[in-house]
Amino acid sequence: MNVVIVDDDINIRKSLELSLSEYDEFNIKSYKNATDALKGIKDDNCDIIITDINMPNINGIDFLKKLDGKYEAIIITGYASLGVALDAIRLGVKDFFIKTELDIDLLVQAIKRTQKEKKIKSKVKPTKINNEINLDGKNLDSIKNIALKSAKSDVNVLLLGESGVGKEVFAKFIHNHSARSNEPFVAINMAALPENLLESELFGYEKGAFTDATQAKMGLFELANKGSIFLDEIGDMPIALQAKLLRAIQEKEITRLGGTKSIKINVRFISATNANIYEKMQDHQFREDLFYRLQTIIIEIPPLRERQDEIINIANSHLKEVANIYQCGDKKLSNEAIEALLSYKWPGNIRELLSIIERATILSEGKYITKDDLFLESRNKKVSKFEDLEREYIKEAYFANNKNLEQTADMLGMNINILKHKMIKLKIL
Repeated sequence: MNVVIVDDDINIRKSLELSLSEYDEFNIKSYKNATDALKGIKDDNCDIIITDINMPNINGIDFLKKLDGKYEAIIITGYASLGVALDAIRLGVKDFFIKTELDIDLLVQAIKRTQKEKKIKSKVKPTKINNEINLDGKNLDSIKNIALKSAKSDVNVLLLGESGVGKEVFAKFIHNHSARSNEPFVAINMAALPENLLESELFGYEKGAFTDATQAKMGLFELANKGSIFLDEIGDMPIALQAKLLRAIQEKEITRLGGTKSIKINVRFISATNANIYEKMQDHQFREDLFYRLQTIIIEIPPLRERQDEIINIANSHLKEVANIYQCGDKKLSNEAIEALLSYKWPGNIRELLSIIERATILSEGKYITKDDLFLESRNKKVSKFEDLEREYIKEAYFANNKNLEQTADMLGMNINILKHKMIKLKIL
């Protein structure tokens, strides 16, 4: 198995190289930064990546985003906020470790779990797993009613909620119950593309607009004509493009990149973000006029931990599908596994639940998926540990600045409102 280590700390990097090289089944390659790793990693020399989070130029999270889920990954870090840990979970990272408590045996177990999962998957013809969920939880009843009412009109809808709560599912629900249901539903993640590509994807371009534009191309706004366009992670849209989006919403027309002719569009806008959009407006990272155009109706979707009645239904449905695709036989959740699923906090929401169920279904040996097959206990401890680290880190800075919030925010390089929110959440204030 080809194991790639990416860490700017030479001591950690060499220590991992020495420790893992003792296992004959591992071929080890290491890089001192993500930039070098991105140049060196190929399909034939990488099966799994072990990466630090805090690295210069390109951090571990951005590094994994650039790889776009192509390789399995394990994260190790000296310090990271809880938010960064959750970003890792949301990117599909199944295991992460804290450097000061790194146990090589546990790391090797995590690598071998990934190796076994990959081996089983390779024996089956690649099949796209349906990650759609049913909106059947009692806590969603009032939200569904709002969504149904909004679907009957063409008003713009803004969906708020943590990453992984099902915002795109709600967007499709609105589209499918609208008069536009037989027309296209086009989704784009605003955080997934760099600014220059995002503009051409949204608005399209004319032949000769840039070097590689050998022919004209329609943008997503045109492709969604008469239907709905879903702008996911709208809070991460570059500020320079926000004015063009505002014009498209107000005037119902766009201009292709490199073009001069205005093109009329007939689309319904549904947007979503997991960011604190109000803080972004306050920090001048998001236009207020655009916000008020997007939020004719706001729907806030609660996190999975507040929708416990959905957890087991989603788990069982996904378990059945994964078992069928990977020919795992008739599998069920044990009573202990059900209790563990219900007591876990689900920081990564539905996306994390689906990932855990998929791995447990593939790796479990018997008919019943046990509590141990879920590996939730270690995840719980790690998330709690990140909370403890973050609490101590902020607390130390707060007291070092004589409880002055502005000075503490400056020291931590953090927006003061975000700092206040974290301090209340972590029970420092």
